Amino acid sequence: MTIDEIISSVDGLDGVLTVRPAPGDGSPEISWGDTFFYYAPDGVTPTTTQPFATVVTKNYPGDEASRLDRPDTFRVNVLAGKEAFIRWAGHAPREPAPTEVDPSAADTVIAHPVYGTAGWLAVVNPGSRTETATRELLRAAYHFARSRHERRAGSTAR
Repeated sequence: MTIDEIISSVDGLDGVLTVRPAPGDGSPEISWGDTFFYYAPDGVTPTTTQPFATVVTKNYPGDEASRLDRPDTFRVNVLAGKEAFIRWAGHAPREPAPTEVDPSAADTVIAHPVYGTAGWLAVVNPGSRTETATRELLRAAYHFARSRHERRAGSTAR
């Protein structure tokens, strides 16, 4: 999978706001070149929720384990939720991993090296082994974000 294929797939879902920070848009320089997906049917970046998925193209401070500084390397990050996290990581988000996993391994679904305890999964350079899983995880994260948004909108409409 390429970054463009991932972006196109997620961006095509109803109500998704795709944010791609770039020079001159007021975003922090570190975020330039990365992509953030929100469920935001009004087209406005939410200020009270995180994205449901991201594509990052570089190391961030404190998040260097995936070695995204290698050429042509990126990582898809997905807010998976507890059930999907357990299915793919083999343990609950706040529990220690039963075996050590290389966070820089390509085409492998792993607990996010920094945000795994919050239920995030990650895939460095998704390929043939993880393409289907990556697409399923992205769709599930989208549906979860949409449901959460609809619940919140319903509770404030009363």
